[in-house]
Amino acid sequence: MSNQLLIIFTRRPELGKVKTRLAKDTSDEVALKVYNQLVIHTHGITKDLDVDKWVFYTDEIVFDDLWDEGGFMKLIQAQGDLGIKMQEAVFKGFSAGYLEIVVIGSDIETLTSEIIKEAFEQVKTQNVLGPSEDGGYYLLGLNEPRTDVFTHKNWGTDTVLMETLQDFENEEVFLLDELNDIDYLEDIDENSALYSIVKSYK
Repeated sequence: MSNQLLIIFTRRPELGKVKTRLAKDTSDEVALKVYNQLVIHTHGITKDLDVDKWVFYTDEIVFDDLWDEGGFMKLIQAQGDLGIKMQEAVFKGFSAGYLEIVVIGSDIETLTSEIIKEAFEQVKTQNVLGPSEDGGYYLLGLNEPRTDVFTHKNWGTDTVLMETLQDFENEEVFLLDELNDIDYLEDIDENSALYSIVKSYK
């Protein structure tokens, strides 16, 4: 067992249930194709990382999917808002004996293995956040269990990063590169590998 744990949150790729804001700009079919590509990317950058890895599904574990490759342990997310889901997952990790935990989602096209490795290096001595352009964050790194970062947040809004930084006000926090997550059509750059998917819709 490693001292470090990567927690990945993902959804079952179901038509009409993923990337719903993107679907409003395009279609459910396009949104599903985009999400599948983002999951493939996330798996690709994490499967060879030398840390333990847990992948949390929203409501039902999927067997015989790509997460079977790369040593991922499969679990179910807790019921509740995103804060409750993350807190329960992180607490489960610390209870299992992990010393440093990094949490990510599965929808950041520009996230790389190098960024995640940097997060694990920094979280040994300080808190870590990966800011996203929309005012949230794509990565959270902790080396002790805590509740403040998971409570009293307006999840899904542009205040989450600021509110979380306030929780770290008197502590060291390392900020990774700012990245862009994919929620709306305008989030997909013409140079993106996802552009060919939405181009067919346009």
